[in-house]
Amino acid sequence: MTDVTVGICTFRRSSLFATLKSVAEQSLPPNVRVKIVVADNDESAKLAESLAQFASENDLDLTYVHAPARNISIARNACLSAARDTILLFIDDDELAEPDWIRQHLAAFQAKAVPVIFGPAHAVYPSDAPDWMRSNSFHSNIPNRNGDVVETGFSSNVLLDMTDDRVGEERFSPTFGRTGGEDVDFFFRLHRKGVVMDICHDAAVTEPVERRRMSFQWLLRRRHTTGKIYGHCLLAGTGTSRPVFMAKCLAKVGFCGGRALISILNKRRLTFWIMRGGFHAGALAGAFSPPKTEFYGKAT
Repeated sequence: MTDVTVGICTFRRSSLFATLKSVAEQSLPPNVRVKIVVADNDESAKLAESLAQFASENDLDLTYVHAPARNISIARNACLSAARDTILLFIDDDELAEPDWIRQHLAAFQAKAVPVIFGPAHAVYPSDAPDWMRSNSFHSNIPNRNGDVVETGFSSNVLLDMTDDRVGEERFSPTFGRTGGEDVDFFFRLHRKGVVMDICHDAAVTEPVERRRMSFQWLLRRRHTTGKIYGHCLLAGTGTSRPVFMAKCLAKVGFCGGRALISILNKRRLTFWIMRGGFHAGALAGAFSPPKTEFYGKAT
């Protein structure tokens, strides 16, 4: 019997129940037992009763953990603690798991024999979303490599082998619990401990895009913040030369600016290069200071 824990951190999102429904409807391989841990980051434990009823109606093995403080790292750590000696799969409370999500992750875990496997989160846009946004799929979260190595990633869709001591003993830093980047920092630290990570593009989830996030300004601000988190975490605790890193960032910003200028008549390409330049500009800023803008813990 293979024990799998699905960890979901939540803060006042009604979409949580659709996420849970997608987990309940998984096409599981034989001899796989799934339990769900919902870590509630709200100050009050209002969700406990409704989750207990939902679990009963959908025949789910669900554990509710009250992890208050409006700090996503505290909620993520609660999931880690509840998933000891199992395989842990993180999914966000505004995402939907594809029917074979768990099956694909477990197949990749068996085939690749590594303790961390990232999967993609594909954005789902409303029909009236701008073409430049939809064609670039800016809201999607696709794991990638730096050369041949996966050095970090996001916890929106990831498998963690909690029986690996290097993984099971690590925790998310509350320092990034309101700014975001707690996962980039977490996986960078695993990478530095020698943990090999990989990608399974077939283990997919989808994320309906909220209209409040469908603006050029929101995307550029988020891309800059993501870059700042990446730059700060890359330089932390490594022998990477700060001046060399900054020079590379400046060169990349200049290159992206040039590509944007020659793409001025093509909005899809223009926005692509602006967003890419925004990321590298953020990485440059991250060389000076950690991210400070708070995204988590706000009512949605």
